[in-house]
Amino acid sequence: MESTGDSFPVLDMAKLAAGDERPQAMALLRDACENWGFFELVNHGVSLELMDEVERLTKAHYVERREEKFRDFAREALATKRPDELAEVDWESTFFLRHLPVSDVSYTPGMDDDYKAAMGEFGKAVEKLAETMLELMDENLGLEKGYLKAAFRGSEGLPTLGTKVSSYPPCSRPELVKGLRAHTDAGGVILLFQDDQVSGLQLLKDGRWVDVPPMKHAIVVNLGDQLEVITNGKYKSVLHRVVAQIDGNRMSIASFYNPGADAVIYPAPALVKANEEEEEEEEKEIEMYPKFVFEDYMKLYIEKKFEAKEPRFKAMKAMETLNAHPISTT
Repeated sequence: MESTGDSFPVLDMAKLAAGDERPQAMALLRDACENWGFFELVNHGVSLELMDEVERLTKAHYVERREEKFRDFAREALATKRPDELAEVDWESTFFLRHLPVSDVSYTPGMDDDYKAAMGEFGKAVEKLAETMLELMDENLGLEKGYLKAAFRGSEGLPTLGTKVSSYPPCSRPELVKGLRAHTDAGGVILLFQDDQVSGLQLLKDGRWVDVPPMKHAIVVNLGDQLEVITNGKYKSVLHRVVAQIDGNRMSIASFYNPGADAVIYPAPALVKANEEEEEEEEKEIEMYPKFVFEDYMKLYIEKKFEAKEPRFKAMKAMETLNAHPISTT
């Protein structure tokens, strides 16, 4: 387990669970959530054999089903688009799977039965891991156990869980195009199973881009905008991007544990109170994050994904102010 500071945080789930080193591990989790917005997990409980199978099937699926189509796209993009147009292109081949509230994995076209079975099992594993992480965050934040999980539930009593399966093929002109443009993630907790041989993922920290190091069988965790709102800014969602590479085809399997579509998102009252006490002591103006329905935020995010998050928060705050009938949270 790496120490705090400039080293990219790597957390050992076994040490977070119990033992003499648990206080140190929990302190590292706090630092990662408050100052990085990203960390890597080892000994996370997801079957390593399952991860190997998912990787094998994902890479085979790209070659068999998606590679030729992407090559056609790449040739056309580099031949016909101006540099300013290429700056708006993401050099990725991607598809999406939904696990919750209702799974679509079994009838997603182009996937064979083995791949569907593996991704279905993987979805259940990352769901369990995400909920374990939320409980650890509850503890770290001083919230009652289960608070964050409950905050994510929609009217059906479930969160939203989906997986974005991406390949970032080699690019002959990486100076012209990004694998994926810089953005923060809209949702809650993101669990990433990334290629351990090909790098490219970077996050912005203290004004500079920092590599997220590939690690065999690690799960990268990053925090989305909803956790920043619920924690009233205690935790932060962080800008990140994928840099296109000349060599190598980078695999990325990102699972998004998000609130239910109609879940009402707002700062946890206990954290607002704590912030008020801190701000009063320092004689600072108290800032409050907005209250909104997650689906409304997503509609705005789809239009503004590659723009700064702060105007999105302000827009939702304005909607809250204009709403003559406050959203019920009961």
